[in-house]
Amino acid sequence: MEKKNILSVKNLKKIYYNKKAEDNHALNNLNLDVKEGEIFGLLGPNGAGKTTFINILAGTVIKTAGQVNVWGFDLDKNSRQVRASVGIVPQEVNLDPFFSPKKLLELQAGLYGVKEKDRITDTILKLVSLEKQANSYARSLSGGMKRRLLMAKALVHQPPIVFLDEPTAGVDVELRQNLWMNVRLLNDLGVTIILTTHYLEEAEEMCDRIAILNKGNIVALDSTKNLLDRILTKKVTFKTDKIIDIKDNKLDSLKVISKSDNQICVSYEKSKTDIGELINLIKENNVKIIDISTDDGDLEDVFLRLIKN
Repeated sequence: MEKKNILSVKNLKKIYYNKKAEDNHALNNLNLDVKEGEIFGLLGPNGAGKTTFINILAGTVIKTAGQVNVWGFDLDKNSRQVRASVGIVPQEVNLDPFFSPKKLLELQAGLYGVKEKDRITDTILKLVSLEKQANSYARSLSGGMKRRLLMAKALVHQPPIVFLDEPTAGVDVELRQNLWMNVRLLNDLGVTIILTTHYLEEAEEMCDRIAILNKGNIVALDSTKNLLDRILTKKVTFKTDKIIDIKDNKLDSLKVISKSDNQICVSYEKSKTDIGELINLIKENNVKIIDISTDDGDLEDVFLRLIKN
């Protein structure tokens, strides 16, 4: 069954007008759809327009033009319902140090007009593993706990979409893994996640589909797998039982990157050369192949090429 779009954006524009300098086009005719239940990555260098986009949905930035539809609600006609359908986990840790997590979540639920009998504060605290700290002051929480509390705050009104704005910026590896576990848990519960990040390995690991933004324009929008398949060059390292010598021009697009003892590393373009041909070329030297390792490149290669173009 085709999953329905939970977020639909058509020709979205944001221009910051400036009398003294030229106008800043933060978003140019942005078009994208996000499907219900997916983890969608919004990538781009700093200043690409990722946070502007999130702030338009949060209601803190007014769009210049275009249509935004969230969960069936039009941003122009039903801005309150749009805001109620979205939970936002900001980059900055902005918590009142003298409130406990429980108090903060109750307060936040009150701001969203969630009636006391409908609140799920304890469930949320459990979900982000803060039930033991429910009544401690926020100022006594560790950095990782504060991040998880921000996530909890975004969930009090049970929104179908959660935006994570650079959730692991400046966070250590262990904490990053922990946050990812929480994000996957949320997604398993049916929450659609939209994630902005500039950590490419994070996007590669987490996202079903990715949009790459540069200077307010979408320069790519595809499944993570298809984006990775765009990388033409593949690197292969062969370990053999004796030293061999291979020339660059033996096969189309073949380049020898390095040679040492019984190891040779080459690159080739996937569209022009087949790995089978390469293996045959090595074997022509009357050697035995002991080990083969390949490197397909990563999202960074795609990203840098798209941003350059």
